[in-house]
Amino acid sequence: MKQVKDFIIIDNCKIGEAYCKMRLAPADGSILPGMLPGQFVEVAVETPGVLLRRPISINDVDRQANILTLLVRNAGRGTSALIDMKAGERLNLLLPLGNGFSTEAPAGARLILIGGGVGVAPLLYLGKVLKGKGFEPEFLLGARTVGDLLSLDDFKAVGKVHVCTEDGSEGVKGFVTAHPCLSEKATRYYCCGPAPMMKAVAKVARQNGVDCEVSLENMMACGLGACLCCVEKTVKGNVCVCTEGPVFNINELTWE
Repeated sequence: MKQVKDFIIIDNCKIGEAYCKMRLAPADGSILPGMLPGQFVEVAVETPGVLLRRPISINDVDRQANILTLLVRNAGRGTSALIDMKAGERLNLLLPLGNGFSTEAPAGARLILIGGGVGVAPLLYLGKVLKGKGFEPEFLLGARTVGDLLSLDDFKAVGKVHVCTEDGSEGVKGFVTAHPCLSEKATRYYCCGPAPMMKAVAKVARQNGVDCEVSLENMMACGLGACLCCVEKTVKGNVCVCTEGPVFNINELTWE
């Protein structure tokens, strides 16, 4: 069930100049609502000139500590204000929103979680949930350069990590589709990142006969399907990504 809830910032750690990892707890001490990997929140930003909430992927959920983690990229005035917020300040969130990734798979399934840039954000929580179900998730993380790789230690604590950088400063040089792990047998790819990257991964998935889910990053201004900013063409017609997604199986999309 969707909730509008105030949260207290426990800590807000900057990652370079462009990112931060923000840990939040419900201000009223209540238990976090149920959240699925791949869902997102809409954050109210109280700064001049910012009217709309900002959609942010759920990066992690710590049920024992009752803490929600968001990974935020500086993409403009609203997210810049979030990055500058301090511990003890309050944020108002609308959550949880959208539909998440599939977490059921055959025993022994090889599941590869593929992310680029801030698109790695929802894959950490997904990996933890899959691991809790007895799977051994693998991560394939891509970035322009080594300095843009995010939270590698967090991912390594959950599963095997493969890395690609466009300049070759870490891991395999090139895009994620150049990594040898995608030429090996797999059961499912999960993918989130820039649209060209996801479309390239979808093409590889089709060529290899691998099931594939992608999390779209269309502009989601309201999160409720009212503003129609995030409409995506699918095999069933146009749908709002914020309500019907953001996660889709590639067979639902009209991507070539």
